[in-house]
Amino acid sequence: MVEICCGSYEDAVAAERGGAERIELNSALALGGLTPSAGCIRLVKKTTDLTVISMVRPRGGGFCYTELETEQMFEEAKMLLECGSNGLAFGFLTRNREIDLEKTGRMTELIHSYGQKAVFHRAFDCTADPEAAVSQLIQLGADRILTSGLRGTAWEGRELLKKLQQEFGGRIELLAGSGVNAGNAGRLMEFTGISQIHSSCKGWRNDPTTSGEHVNYSFAGTPHEDDYDMVDEVLVRQLMESVKQRKQ
Repeated sequence: MVEICCGSYEDAVAAERGGAERIELNSALALGGLTPSAGCIRLVKKTTDLTVISMVRPRGGGFCYTELETEQMFEEAKMLLECGSNGLAFGFLTRNREIDLEKTGRMTELIHSYGQKAVFHRAFDCTADPEAAVSQLIQLGADRILTSGLRGTAWEGRELLKKLQQEFGGRIELLAGSGVNAGNAGRLMEFTGISQIHSSCKGWRNDPTTSGEHVNYSFAGTPHEDDYDMVDEVLVRQLMESVKQRKQ
């Protein structure tokens, strides 16, 4: 399974045209991905056949949330599920970088009450003890973990990914993500034994209104100061092809 990380309705359409069957739907990918809008998820479900895992994240930064932020997250989770999401990606940690058992358990129960998938996202990569964290997520009933093996990229974290797959892969799905592309997906899957990968397939598109004479709204560095990131349909297709070749 190849999952494409999307930041908009247009990204989702590009992912499907490239051959993807499942996406993680976000807003604000420049912040690592925040909760998408109701309008976005409704359009994606209305016009595509994609399986959609929607992000539940109210802000950038870490994953230790206040009570008000938590209240917002649960309200948004209900909205996303009622709009047709096939699952939610979320992550709750304590200040000690451990799984927040109470909040994670409640969110998992909510998602399962709608018959959908509970995915613990890369907040996992900030945990202090990954093996203990996996065991706790299994006990709480989570269906899947998105992880780079606690490193900047999944290839850099491949040794831990392999270890986690061997130890826990029969009890919870592992989804390897960060820095995954057509050039390394096959090698990563072969080395780790993980059969699910997550990729942004990121391209850039110019918007000349990003900068004015005295102000600018740029969030990317050189040479993309006047660009915004988007899913590149060609890169999705290349990734899908590389995975198909591995199967053959």
